[in-house]
Amino acid sequence: MHNPPYSTQLKPYGRALVALAERRDDVICLSGDLTRQTEIDLFQERFPERFVHAGMAEANMIGMAGALAREGLQPFVHTFGVFATRRPYDQIVNAVAYPNLPVRLIGFMPGLSTPGGPSHQAIEDVAIMRALPNFTVIDVADTTEIEQVVPAIADIPGPVYLRLKRGEIPVIFEEGHRFSLDRASVLTEGDDVALVANGMMLASALEAERTLRDAGVSVSVVHTPVVKPFDAATVRDAVAGARVAVSAENHSVIGGLGSAVAEVIAEAGLARPLKRIGLQDVFGEGSLSAPYLFEKYGLSTQALVEAIWEHAGRPGPAPVAVRHEVAPGEYQPV
Repeated sequence: MHNPPYSTQLKPYGRALVALAERRDDVICLSGDLTRQTEIDLFQERFPERFVHAGMAEANMIGMAGALAREGLQPFVHTFGVFATRRPYDQIVNAVAYPNLPVRLIGFMPGLSTPGGPSHQAIEDVAIMRALPNFTVIDVADTTEIEQVVPAIADIPGPVYLRLKRGEIPVIFEEGHRFSLDRASVLTEGDDVALVANGMMLASALEAERTLRDAGVSVSVVHTPVVKPFDAATVRDAVAGARVAVSAENHSVIGGLGSAVAEVIAEAGLARPLKRIGLQDVFGEGSLSAPYLFEKYGLSTQALVEAIWEHAGRPGPAPVAVRHEVAPGEYQPV
């Protein structure tokens, strides 16, 4: 893995989708009036005959995608996370999930990554999509995984929901990293705390691990980009080898990653206390910046360090996470 501050790339998803479409002529791209904002202007320029502009009519777009999938095509549907899940949920159930069709829903701007307030913050999307039979639910962490997840999901026989950060995407993993649809990754080893994270929270989890390691707390960081089907075995083993467990997600603590970890702990009969870090059953507010929201709602790197320090039962004040000097085009954990 690289060390922060991380270099970044623009439009890794858009490039990956074009690369997939160059190899497979069954890939169709749909836009919910957010083409440039979801990186698929690259697809529109390269394959205009396979690009469908569905407009601001997400429910209809889902129906179109289901029909295209029934004809043997591979529709990739793009909009912001709230409009990909919350708005057309009934159509997703009846036109995609129930018939188990290979539709790929790509939801950008997860959780508090947008300062746009409750109307634009997808804080429950993992929970509601995870509840649907047949769906695979994924929340990747960086450019390297985005490049690999696009061709990986193209071969899944059923529907997929892929959650993606918008804008500058960090490069956390080196080229040797391999994204897996069925195995989580244990990135660091520790026997004090098992820290399970994914998506935008992974960079913060790794930074928290470095800070806590220097203060004498050993943390195993378990990266779980696939929330469903969940790799219960890897998470169970990590939690069993630690004294306490922590989950960290850019999402409500209800129904998402933290709930998946709690289910594993309960079903395995593990006597390990779990601390769930995420939105504590509240809506986020609007703001001028996303980092302010991460700090306010306890999802910043420093908040993660302090929560883990307290949960691990360490006395005194928690150590302070390093704030790196960031040059233009670099990414610092939130």
